Amino acid sequence: MSNKEKIIDLFYSEHSKPVDIALKLNVSNAYVSKVIKKDSRYHEEKNQRKQQNELKHKERTIEYMKLKQKSNKDSYEALKAQLKQDAEKLSYYFDISDRSFRKFNSSAYKYNAKKKRFEIDRKLTVSIDVPKVVY
Repeated sequence: MSNKEKIIDLFYSEHSKPVDIALKLNVSNAYVSKVIKKDSRYHEEKNQRKQQNELKHKERTIEYMKLKQKSNKDSYEALKAQLKQDAEKLSYYFDISDRSFRKFNSSAYKYNAKKKRFEIDRKLTVSIDVPKVVY
């Protein structure tokens, strides 16, 4: 069987891609394309493969959108749980710890590496009940 016959068989019977055929037979991509395009079935096969790829693309897009919606729903639920937890920490019924206060006001605190603690920025004017140092 000649290379041309092998190329035509691989392309039309096994539906291999020209690049794969070229690698398998150790010939150039241009040669494979030239042989395939000379065959009378080329345009029909090309249109058929194009339609199949469009269907695959639609299926993948639908699957991606489903996964994205599920991910968004999971993220939304996690955000709601975090908001509920934060609201409880900040409510009047619970005392907020110094660490939680520093977490919610992180821009007001600077880390002192020598003393290994967070200290309130001295440029800020704060009330007396605000923790000045957080370990």
